[in-house]
Amino acid sequence: MSVNIHGPVLLKDATEEAQFGGKCVSLGFALRADLPAPKGYALGVGLVSAIAREEEPAKASALPLFAELAPAVAVRSSAVGEDSVDASFAGLHLTVLNVMDTKSMITAIQQVHASAFSAEAIAYRAKMGVQGEPAIAVVIQQQILSEVAGVMFTKNPITSANERYIEASWGLGEAVVAGMVVPDSFRISSEGSILEQVLGDKDVELVATAQGETREQEVDEIRQNSLCLSEGQLESLHNLALNCEAVYGEHIDIEWAFHKGQLYLLQCRSITM
Repeated sequence: MSVNIHGPVLLKDATEEAQFGGKCVSLGFALRADLPAPKGYALGVGLVSAIAREEEPAKASALPLFAELAPAVAVRSSAVGEDSVDASFAGLHLTVLNVMDTKSMITAIQQVHASAFSAEAIAYRAKMGVQGEPAIAVVIQQQILSEVAGVMFTKNPITSANERYIEASWGLGEAVVAGMVVPDSFRISSEGSILEQVLGDKDVELVATAQGETREQEVDEIRQNSLCLSEGQLESLHNLALNCEAVYGEHIDIEWAFHKGQLYLLQCRSITM
């Protein structure tokens, strides 16, 4: 694949999937539709490859982004063909959270690029029939230091029922995505009624540290034994589902986070059953 090396673009201006990958384009679509995604930048395939090769002009073009998004950023993969109706690379391509300086940001970009060439990622590409060499772009966004986060499916992925299915836990959402906890689970009807609330086993949470890392932290007994989402937050998630479906269509997988009472959309993609 031949690619052009362009500088970073505002995430809301990322429209070409062949250049910026599915995640950048999807988040750009969300921002243009005024959905509550954190602001950020898209680094195209050519630029990420040049940064991985340690090309100084490429690295220099990315450095100013950190100051605009400080004090911390999240660096996420956005591979071409990464998330489709048939394939999802969730968990195979790296996400680096709570990056707190420019040097670490460049290192994180290089680590995300390298993750697309891991044995596991290559094997999955072969299994799903994804052709050609990995082509990986990068999303750099403001880090949302969430008190509670998780995933929401607008169609139940277990039963295929036309209802919202939510998994949530304390702290950063990677604890749910990476399977570090048994999250609380919730079912909400397509009209917004709470159908079921099931307490999980949330004994740890993933938190950001002042040193620019993330670490597991024990959850106190009161929060372990409490549902991590209120009825008001569930209503906000239902409304987010409605708004996302109006933009993206039905049957989508949403990653979300609450911070200081505000709900953020972190990712939106088709459900892969």
